[in-house]
Amino acid sequence: MVGGYLVPTFCPLCVSRCGARAEVTDGAFRALFPDPSHPTGQAICVKGKAAPEIVYHPSRLLHPLRRTRPKGAPDPGWERITWDEALGTVAARLKTAAAAGGPESVGFSSSSPSTSAISDAVDWVRRLIRAFGSPNYSNYMELCGWGRYLAPLYTFGASVPGVYVPDLENAGCILFWGYNPSVARLAHATSTVAAVARGAKLIVVDPRKAGLAAKADHWLRVRPGTDAALALSLTHVMIENGWYDSDFVRDWTNAADEVDGERVWAMLAARCAEFPPEVAEGITGVPAADIVAAAKTLWEARPVAFYTWSGLEQHSGATQTIRAVNVLYALTGSLDVPGGNVLFEAVPSNPVDGREFLSDARPPAMGAGQRPLGPARYEFVTGEDLYTAALDGRIKALVSFGGNMVMAHADSVRGREALRGLDFFVQADLFMTPTAELADIVLPVTTPFESEALKIGFEYSQEAQSLVQLRQPLVAPRGEARSDLQIVFDLATRLGLGAAFWEGDIEAAFRHQLAPSGITLEELRAHPEGVRVPLVTRYRKYADTGFATPSRKVELYSATLAAHGYSPLPAFEEPRTSPRSRKDLADRYPLVLSCAKSLFFCETQHRQVAALRKSAPDPQVEMHPSTAAARGITAGDWVSLDTPHGRVRARAKLNHSLDPQVVFGQHGWWEACDELRLPGYPPYGPDSANLNLVLRQTPSDPISGSSPLRASVCDVSPLGAAALQ
Repeated sequence: MVGGYLVPTFCPLCVSRCGARAEVTDGAFRALFPDPSHPTGQAICVKGKAAPEIVYHPSRLLHPLRRTRPKGAPDPGWERITWDEALGTVAARLKTAAAAGGPESVGFSSSSPSTSAISDAVDWVRRLIRAFGSPNYSNYMELCGWGRYLAPLYTFGASVPGVYVPDLENAGCILFWGYNPSVARLAHATSTVAAVARGAKLIVVDPRKAGLAAKADHWLRVRPGTDAALALSLTHVMIENGWYDSDFVRDWTNAADEVDGERVWAMLAARCAEFPPEVAEGITGVPAADIVAAAKTLWEARPVAFYTWSGLEQHSGATQTIRAVNVLYALTGSLDVPGGNVLFEAVPSNPVDGREFLSDARPPAMGAGQRPLGPARYEFVTGEDLYTAALDGRIKALVSFGGNMVMAHADSVRGREALRGLDFFVQADLFMTPTAELADIVLPVTTPFESEALKIGFEYSQEAQSLVQLRQPLVAPRGEARSDLQIVFDLATRLGLGAAFWEGDIEAAFRHQLAPSGITLEELRAHPEGVRVPLVTRYRKYADTGFATPSRKVELYSATLAAHGYSPLPAFEEPRTSPRSRKDLADRYPLVLSCAKSLFFCETQHRQVAALRKSAPDPQVEMHPSTAAARGITAGDWVSLDTPHGRVRARAKLNHSLDPQVVFGQHGWWEACDELRLPGYPPYGPDSANLNLVLRQTPSDPISGSSPLRASVCDVSPLGAAALQ
């Protein structure tokens, strides 16, 4: 490394935020390595290792662009403009829209903070939205956060496991449900491997035997979308055998409350008794004996640390599924105890998300009328509701910070028409995506390795939460790219909101944010590895004031849900897009179609990066060998993945661990990789590999609006020779 040096940093490409050391040689970013001294730095995934290729990729956006041709034209006629022109135009158009239809006629969106570097700026984006006065922010909450952050509020009054994170280092049993940390959060994976090595038990609920499922004491191969039935069955076994924390249930749940003369505990027991293991086996595909054995482990190996993610969120019954899992977890008595899910102490800081701009006079977010307890209650707009509001004219303008909506949401064609119908659309992004191609103005964004960002606490352990780190830019921004954070501050000042953004001074804003911690920017710059604040975890904090629910207890029975016409007890409903519920489609589409995260890509990103694409050159659909053989398909064949809404192409991958009635596709395929001479695929039309082109946003979960992306009907057939030409 002649002429080079290592810079302590962290990788912000996903929620793992892995601690790292970056090699910079001759002024260029060369490599990213794990930093074991960092609390999340035991390993770096392949996506992090490819960071230099992302930074220097030749297709990066480097200058602001303005559309000169109509949105339906094959060529947008992009014209290079200055930042002054771009920001001036954006500010003027947003002011015009707000003057005519109120601030609520302007929508904002971003990529998910869990799967992109927008986490650097997401609180500041929310501050901009709130200061502007719009209640409408779409960031995939219903698909990539509802089950961790908002749905648990109806049971715990808190985000479990989103904020009450699993204490993996001290867990006796780890439960991963619809979550594969090997591809989604590497820091959790490395800690789990260590926990299993010291004797912790591992339970994985997943239709695929993927990642750590191979190391699990119990792998429960659930049929996609039937997880609520499995959770209710596990709870039934625990109640029937007395395998629950009776003290916690008595003192800290509403089990003893009466509703219409019947105790909640009796009502819950009766609901769960509808799903004895033998019945649940017929619904879920999980053998009855495995259900009993897993329930016994949950009890005997406590404390239980659990985590769940989008495997449970992208279903027509998402909220009740989360409720069922949350109630099951409550019975273990593991909340906020060592080795359970813990709210670790946080470094004191000033909130910057703009909550001071909220008022009762603020109009509700789009979708609140249809789903009053869903994301709109918390100022998040679902993709379905955003598209509807754009199509019917309630939203006139949209400001988007990353996020490839037409590829990441179902109903890609509907999304295209919604974005085309906007009066004005601005997209800030790294690359020209199918979504950015629909914008009026495109703003070039830096990679996180070219920009500064402040991280106060890493949501992983007490040690991690105690760390404050100012990530330094490793190299200068390419071209004229600006960070999302800089764009937020620049746009705020253009909109006349400078007073709320320290007149555009990001350093002053950081100092305000840090003030309660006692840490200065000078200290952080002198210590790029971060500054640690001594913090001691207090457990069972609920003993002080109870839970933030209406009853001040964990709500096994939710009066809030009941008051809005939803089941107050966890409930199971057959997925509304399965072969069992849609018997009219079952003959033509007998298989269950689900999908899963890729090890090599962050959602729809980075298929143009050779270091990643070489390991996954083609879109794939996984199926059981017997399913393939019955259709004349062999491994590696190009196939047509057919749903009632169309067909897309993929290569067949055989997987013996799958249920023969279940296949797994991959979303996000569009980008070509020129370096490897690997093709791209059109987002729309007969040659597409875009899975979301043939999936729908409906029927969505009645509470959250979550789209049924992981349990729908399909079939697979060989792709004819003519289609391959």
